Amino acid sequence: MARWCAQAGWPVHPLAPQQKVPPANCQTCKEEQHSPVSCPCRKAGRWCHGFHAATTDLELIAAWWHPQSRFGVGVSCGPANLVVLDVDAHAAQVPDRSRLLPGIRIGPHVNLSGLATGFDTLALLAALCGQQSPAEDTDTLRVGTPSGGLHIWYSNPHPEIRYRSSTGSSPKTALAWQVDVRSDNGYIVAPATRTIAGSYHPVGAARHPAPLPQWLAAELVRTHHIATEHPRPALPPAPQSRRRPAKSAERLLNPLLEEVSACAATPEGASFTEKLNRAAYTAGGLVQGGHLPREEARSLLLEVARSARPAQERRSLTIIESALSAGAQRPLHPRGRS
Repeated sequence: MARWCAQAGWPVHPLAPQQKVPPANCQTCKEEQHSPVSCPCRKAGRWCHGFHAATTDLELIAAWWHPQSRFGVGVSCGPANLVVLDVDAHAAQVPDRSRLLPGIRIGPHVNLSGLATGFDTLALLAALCGQQSPAEDTDTLRVGTPSGGLHIWYSNPHPEIRYRSSTGSSPKTALAWQVDVRSDNGYIVAPATRTIAGSYHPVGAARHPAPLPQWLAAELVRTHHIATEHPRPALPPAPQSRRRPAKSAERLLNPLLEEVSACAATPEGASFTEKLNRAAYTAGGLVQGGHLPREEARSLLLEVARSARPAQERRSLTIIESALSAGAQRPLHPRGRS
């Protein structure tokens, strides 16, 4: 499995026999404080520092996973351009509905009876976005875990965008309660690895990751999984002229777009962020209601944001992606003929 992963372009590193964690560092690395990047063990062909030692070097892999080796296989997600959703099914007290989906208010009208695991919160998030749960995505590699959880593997189609890992289902960083993310500075257990608790086994027929869906990418932006030290998503070129939404949507959206455009008269302030967020939220509702294509909405919003704050393009994109996703939770159906 280590060789198969490496040939797929995924750097691998050993996991301790029958465990899902890397083997212990050498004694020197245990006793001396130093950066994993500059550790001499890497050049010496040792596996100290876990995923920092991950490699696609087939000779080194053959040495680590020799016939008598009992190592499992870990995949370093960031260098492999992987974004993996780690869905847990742990028996735990379900938190208040305000903590199930970070940043999303779940009103009392939403029936949460039966919600018990990360499978349920992921399905809830997908439903609010009008999408199928990734746990049911048969087009991508899914790996069942010994505890009954699921790892959903996606490839990052835009490597210039870097996603941070989240662990522990923190309400501030997790994608949802009992749903974490493995990407930069994180690793995932490779399929076919066996631990004392059981095996990690592929689910369904797919054996390779599908590209990360756009709606999930937007949710990762909204939940602050974009690594700030790396570039933000690349912006599309400015359109030559604004495209027009359907008339019914236009009547609702245009006044909000004009408010954003009017901020150009004031270099700072003017509640630009609030106005752009309101326009994008409304656009998200129109998209979900079937009155406006998402890419058209995104282009319209980017165009007016550029005209008002040309120096803040990347920040504007983050606001737009987040608000579009949030607005999609409440589809709009404006009156009037389109």
